[in-house]
Amino acid sequence: MPGTIVIADDVTGANDIGIMYAKAGLDTYVYSYDEQGGISYPPCDVLTIDTDSRFDTYEKAYHKVYTALQALPKEGVNQYIDKQCSVFRGNIGAEFDAMLDALSEEFAVVVLGFPDNGRTTLHSIHYVYGTKLEDSQFRHDPVHPMTKSNLVEILQEQTKRKVGAIWYEVYDQGEAALKQALKEAKESCNYVIMDVRDNKDLELLALVLKDQRILCGSSALSAPLARLEAAQKGKGQPVQKVRVQDKVFCMAGSLTPQTIGQTAYMKEKGYPVFTLDTRRIFDETEKKAEEERLWEAIRQVYETGDFAMIHSMNTPEEVEETKRIAALRRIDNTQVSSLVSSVLSEISQRAIRHFHIRRIIVCGGDTSASLCARLGVTGMKVLEEIEAGLPTCESVNEPHYRMVLKSGSFGSREFVEKAWNTLLLETRE
Repeated sequence: MPGTIVIADDVTGANDIGIMYAKAGLDTYVYSYDEQGGISYPPCDVLTIDTDSRFDTYEKAYHKVYTALQALPKEGVNQYIDKQCSVFRGNIGAEFDAMLDALSEEFAVVVLGFPDNGRTTLHSIHYVYGTKLEDSQFRHDPVHPMTKSNLVEILQEQTKRKVGAIWYEVYDQGEAALKQALKEAKESCNYVIMDVRDNKDLELLALVLKDQRILCGSSALSAPLARLEAAQKGKGQPVQKVRVQDKVFCMAGSLTPQTIGQTAYMKEKGYPVFTLDTRRIFDETEKKAEEERLWEAIRQVYETGDFAMIHSMNTPEEVEETKRIAALRRIDNTQVSSLVSSVLSEISQRAIRHFHIRRIIVCGGDTSASLCARLGVTGMKVLEEIEAGLPTCESVNEPHYRMVLKSGSFGSREFVEKAWNTLLLETRE
C-alpha cells in the first residue's frame, strides 16, 4: 500500500507533485479518477489520483475528491495531500473540505509557495515572481481570474471552516517555535496558511510537517518531504541513459505567457509548428476543413521528419475574436476552452495513431486531460524531472506512451525543445 496518497485537481498538477517523489527514488504513479472505484493499483510508495476537477462546479469537485478518498485503501497510508494550483485557481475550498470530511479530520496545513517557480507567500500575501497575485498574469486568467492576493481571504471565501495563518517570523525562531505555533493553530482554526519565502523555509516545514496527516497546496513541499522519506527507506535513482531515435509530437493549448513564449521559441528555431485557427471551430463545416488543413501539414512533416507541433491561436486579438464569435453562439469561456482542447486532441490523436507515435508533449492542463482521455491513458508512472515540477511519465496501459504533460504556466522558454530531447533518452537500471 502507498505511504502517501495525493489528490490532484488536474493531470499536470498530478505529474508536478509526482515528480517530487519520483526524483527522490520513490515509486510514484498517477491515475485518473474512477467513480466506480474498480481500479487495481500497483504497489508503490506514492499514489496520486487526478480528479480533473479544476473546471467543475463546487459540488462536483467536492464529490470527486470525497468519493476518490472513500474508494482508496487506507491501511499503511501515513499522509494525505490535496494538490492544487500554485496560485489557488479552481475549487480550493470544496476540495480541501472534501478531504477533511472523507478522512473525518478537522485540520490541515496549507503550503502554496513554490519558490523554484516564482511563487512565494509573505504574511499570507501570495506573489508570482515578486508581483502580487492580483497584479500578475493570473489576474487575466480566462476561467479563474485571480483578483486577490491574500490566501487567507481567498480560501475563507470558499469554506465555512476557519482559516488562519502562520507568518515567517515564527520560522526564524526555530523548529520548536514553529511546532508550538502549529499546535496553537490547530486549537483555533481548521486550515492554517503557511508563509514560504524560499526553499530554506520549505526544508524547515518538511521537518516539522513530515508526520502531519493532511497537507494541502502546491507540490513544492513534497520535494523535501520525499527526500526525507527516501533517506529513511534507503532508496536512490537509476542513472544510466540510452538515446533512441523516434517520432515526437507536441500539442499546446494553454494561453499563459509561458506556453506562448515556448511556442514562439519553437517557431523561431524553425521547427514545424502549425496553428489551429480557433475562430473556425464553431461551425462544423469550417471545423472539419481546419482539421483537414492541419492534418495534411502534419502528415507531410512525418513523411520525412520526426517532430511536429500544433497549437491554438494565442495572440490577444485572436483570442478576443474567438471569444466574440463564441459569445454570439452563447458559448462561455469555459466551454470555449474545452472545445479548443477537444479539437486539438482530435487532430493529435489522428496523427499519433496514424504514425504510431509513442512520445508526446502537451502544454496545458485541460489540453493534457483531453488528449489522455482520447488515447485511453488512465494511469502513468512518473519517471524523471526535466525542469522544476515538469516530469516525463509513462502510461501503464497499452500502448505505452512516454509523455510530458506540462502545466501551462510552468517551464522555461526552451522547455519544449528540452522535453523533446529528454523524451528520446531512456533510463536503464
